Amino acid sequence: MTVSIGEIYEEIQPSDVAPEGGQVHGPRAGWKLALSSFVENRLAVAGAAIVVFFILFSFVGPLIYHTNQNSTNPIDAFLPPSGAHLFGTDSNGFDELGRMMKGGQAALEIGFFASLIATVIGTLVGAVAGLLGGVVDAFLMRIVDVMLSIPLLFVILIVGDRYNGATVFSLSIIIGIFSWLVSARLVRGEVLSLRVRDFVFASRTMGASRRHLIYKHLIPNALGVVIVNITFQVADTINLLAILGFLGYGLNYPQVSWGDMLSNALNYLSDGYWWVVYPVGVCLVLVVMAFNFIGDALRDTVDVRLRRR
Repeated sequence: MTVSIGEIYEEIQPSDVAPEGGQVHGPRAGWKLALSSFVENRLAVAGAAIVVFFILFSFVGPLIYHTNQNSTNPIDAFLPPSGAHLFGTDSNGFDELGRMMKGGQAALEIGFFASLIATVIGTLVGAVAGLLGGVVDAFLMRIVDVMLSIPLLFVILIVGDRYNGATVFSLSIIIGIFSWLVSARLVRGEVLSLRVRDFVFASRTMGASRRHLIYKHLIPNALGVVIVNITFQVADTINLLAILGFLGYGLNYPQVSWGDMLSNALNYLSDGYWWVVYPVGVCLVLVVMAFNFIGDALRDTVDVRLRRR
């Protein structure tokens, strides 16, 4: 009996019929699993959409909705919402919607910049403390404990009062320098568990320096914790900026923050000028809430134990 080559070829081809129990797929990449887990979280998706909206609102909005945010105009003070001023005007005659855009720029810029500074300092300190251990670890962590015992708001108020003329850059530096403590403790805890792993031991055996271990092995493998902390750090920074502005230690004119706007507006709330209080308050709540939603979802995504099955 002769068998043609074509018949043999057809026999060895994989069947189009799915195996019993369903189609078997190969392992999915880690980032795909993380992205899938993040997308499944509706609050996280809503939070990301809110953040994107406010980034466009704050930075693209002024290019479309032109207002004068530098010169006061008392004649137009407290105009109600209308076609000319969609959200009305404030006590100085500034367009309230344009003011909210300008305040959103400051909130997001300081939030991201200060968080970046705090994360870089905290990550380096935490990685060094966790890897070296011993006296170095004890010394650095005692510094962290002492600084954590001092209320951050008081420190920033004292420093801000000493150096007048607060700007976006200066406030970002001040907040970032005094906000790295939590990041340091989180990264240290992660490094303590990573430094006893086989890949770190193998790298040490091959003669890798401590600097190489920190930059090539420990920090990259602790990025999950770092990224999650950044989102919460941004939310806390925006909240802190609003508190500083509300207390009168915010940005100096012509720069403005949402806290500055709320501080000025509360004096006129009883007079019925609701448009100078509620819209900016809603903006502040939505942005902080959005970053917290994203942080919660990223924490669940990074931690395999919390990832939805």
